[in-house]
Amino acid sequence: MTLVTRETAETSIRCELRPGTGIAHACTDQSFLDHMLVVFARYSGLDLDIEAKGDLQHHLVEDVAICIGAAVAGALPATAARYGDRTIPMDDALVHCAVDLGGRPFYRGPLPSSLYDHWMRSFSDSARATLHLRVLRGTDRHHVVEAAFKALGLAVRDAFVDSGAVFSTKGAVGMRVEDVG
Repeated sequence: MTLVTRETAETSIRCELRPGTGIAHACTDQSFLDHMLVVFARYSGLDLDIEAKGDLQHHLVEDVAICIGAAVAGALPATAARYGDRTIPMDDALVHCAVDLGGRPFYRGPLPSSLYDHWMRSFSDSARATLHLRVLRGTDRHHVVEAAFKALGLAVRDAFVDSGAVFSTKGAVGMRVEDVG
């Protein structure tokens, strides 16, 4: 299990994430955010338990993404496949997601919701993941955003598969950061 807690003047978050079957408990007081977190957990196959409160919706959404991204990075097996690529149709929406959980953050969207586009960028940065989302079709913002979370979840599920090998020509990468001040 990976546990991430984040306390700021704006938010208080406790996030537990573990490989499992996609069971989620999300309590953020933002019903759409809770819905997207349950979708992400279900499709990724990761069990998620998150309790979060915040002063503003923007701060809450951003900080929840930071915590989930950090938890994903912390839970990734050393010999994970690392890459995932999925396309999801949902009613009028068609969204493609490609992800590399290899330690280099980069995000390219956008989603038709600046709040959830920011969620994806914050997730990508904290997961140290390259994340590309392409909205191929769709006019209903709810459907497009939900299809993006489903595609991300399935791509992460694929990336978490234990391949038995390190997928990098560099081999296993070790890095230590210390405050020696």
